[in-house]
Amino acid sequence: MQMRDGTFHHLRSAGTSLVLDCTGPGLPRVVHWGEDLGELPNAALAALARAQEPQIASNNIDVVVPVGVLPEHSAGWLGTPGLTGHRAGADFSTAFAVTAIEPGEAAGEAVGEAVGEAVGGNALEVSAEDVQAGLELRLEIELTASGLVRQRATLTSLAEAQAPPFSLSGVLLTLPVPERATELMEMTGRHLRERSPQRHAFTIGTHLRENRRGRTGTDAATVHIAGEAGFGFRSGEVWGVHVAWSGNQRSLAERTVGGVSLLGGGELLLAGEVALGPDESYTTPWVYGSYGRAGLDELAGRFHDHLRGRERHPRSPRPVTLNVWEAVYFDHDLGRLKELADAAAEVGAERFVLDDGWFRGRRDDHAGLGDWYVDEGVWPEGLHPLAEHVRGLGLEFGLWVEPEMINPNSDLARDHPEWIMATGDRLPPESRHQQVLDLGHPEAYAYILGRLDAIVSEYALTYLKWDHNRDLVEAGHSPTGRAGVHAQTAAVYRLLDELRARHPGLEIESCSSGGGRVDLGILERTDRVWTSDCIDALERQQIQRYTGLLLPPELLGSHVGAPRSHTTGRAHGLAFRAGTALFGHFGIEWDLTRAREKDRAELAEWIALYKALRPLLHGGRVVRGDHPDPALWVHGVVAEDGSRAVYALVQMATSVQAPPGRVALPGLDPVAEYRVTPLAPGDRLRPAYSPLGWWTDGGVTLPGRVLGAVGLRAPIQHPERLVLVEARRVEAR
Repeated sequence: MQMRDGTFHHLRSAGTSLVLDCTGPGLPRVVHWGEDLGELPNAALAALARAQEPQIASNNIDVVVPVGVLPEHSAGWLGTPGLTGHRAGADFSTAFAVTAIEPGEAAGEAVGEAVGEAVGGNALEVSAEDVQAGLELRLEIELTASGLVRQRATLTSLAEAQAPPFSLSGVLLTLPVPERATELMEMTGRHLRERSPQRHAFTIGTHLRENRRGRTGTDAATVHIAGEAGFGFRSGEVWGVHVAWSGNQRSLAERTVGGVSLLGGGELLLAGEVALGPDESYTTPWVYGSYGRAGLDELAGRFHDHLRGRERHPRSPRPVTLNVWEAVYFDHDLGRLKELADAAAEVGAERFVLDDGWFRGRRDDHAGLGDWYVDEGVWPEGLHPLAEHVRGLGLEFGLWVEPEMINPNSDLARDHPEWIMATGDRLPPESRHQQVLDLGHPEAYAYILGRLDAIVSEYALTYLKWDHNRDLVEAGHSPTGRAGVHAQTAAVYRLLDELRARHPGLEIESCSSGGGRVDLGILERTDRVWTSDCIDALERQQIQRYTGLLLPPELLGSHVGAPRSHTTGRAHGLAFRAGTALFGHFGIEWDLTRAREKDRAELAEWIALYKALRPLLHGGRVVRGDHPDPALWVHGVVAEDGSRAVYALVQMATSVQAPPGRVALPGLDPVAEYRVTPLAPGDRLRPAYSPLGWWTDGGVTLPGRVLGAVGLRAPIQHPERLVLVEARRVEAR
């Protein structure tokens, strides 16, 4: 980090530069965020800032308007303010003056080698005060070892006791992007079709994405991206922001007639959720920014490296997980479940998870949530006979829970109706026959923590599938009816943290109607996400492709379902289902007791391949090809040292071309030679056509530069099929 007289700060890491102008009394301004600028003297940084200053246009503010990382209306900024709030109508516009700039505590990543002086990350803490408004602001700005910018702010009220509280409406932290970023992309979606990309022009005005679901949302923006027109996975400069928060949130892309373009994000606060009295503080979520000089893969790789560099990132091989939901649903029978566990062990599974239906009154989804006691009518000896049988087979034993929810038809709801989130004397409309348990109530929180602790302890659980199956509508805190989403989200974080502190070996999956809670806030406390309730392999190809912009494969729960999908009714072959699941945290969601012996044997082959490839799949760099034919997708994982790679050639639909064209294999070492061969069991081609020469001749050897630029001929496949190829570096003799 370069620090010259406290005026300019140049943070460099992993090919990214962040230049901050801290001259004058106002909040820091970002002079440059993007490609690494190399070592620059302070005079050059000052010249760079000077070179960015605009002219003053007619009928505009008479001075150059500074746009800080928290833009202020008082400075003349007429776009979206960085801080909104008031004291009984006054102090609605802040004017912070910096009081101190100090080195901050950087995130403890240990990811490869950062470029420049920034190994281990760079961080600043900026303190500022608005005396008139009685507010203190502390900004934390960091460039991580993987090249991510992350920011958060803490706002504290310094007003006297007799002053009205400061009613905070929101804090927005921003990062500028250059004018050449003319296209926007972010995600949308719904239940069973999460992370569906949408693209459009970056025009003048504000493109705002707000989430009021009380959870991250199946339609979440995930990463709000601006880039050069036509950017792809391997081409075009891109910049993106992500809000690491599991409650209400917002992100925006804003372009003004004054030539300013920026991305920003923060928590979306409901009316009255945060009112700061004397010495009370509010801290925003982390807002992350990622840059890709050459496309989305680079942008995603920074998130992946950051996550893998965390101290608590899962390090052990990700176990093959059989979850029983689509096999048995609510039909819990000990004999049948033991038979299913036997079949799971036979094919090579390593973890067995008992899903919904094990607790009191839970014969369907109309009742029981909140009554977290094993149902004595179904399980007279508790879950011990099943757990012992599963562990006797060498499998881990895990359990499904949904601690944040409550059925009105439950003993808990009848005993404590005041624990249900509501506004006034009315209940919100039900969703999946359930309401939300208000964890802002200390007694409700203590009850849930106690029950989860007891269940985990009694059955020595190593895994919880933690679900959250509804949006929060009118999520008020009884008896006041005050909005409670912020407090609920913070309470869930505390609950997860406390449970894991009591049980250090416990792993937790974040499930929320599938992929409804996927963000870096929940991932600080969980070990994977359930990517979607839809495990139709065709849908999963897209869902996993774009969830992968944020998360690496080892955090994406990806299971092999039944031959005919339970959610879409489509039928797919086992190679397509298993080959899709291979590029995640592999699992099974299929009644293997009804599977053909041939299918079980083939599934065992895929599981053996997954186990052999785990170090590569969960430690390598994810790559995706920009193939011109939308019917043919290419993606894979390349080892960090470039020694090996595995690719999937996926036929998503019928193509107008037959045979298909060439496919490039991205990400290989350009100067090394590679032997490319089909990879069993994903090497089976449609037999109706003549052989493909390189496929049947034992492969082909070419330099990585040629494979990445020219590629090789793809085989003819049925639609909704895939094959695997492996590239191994040929060592010089």
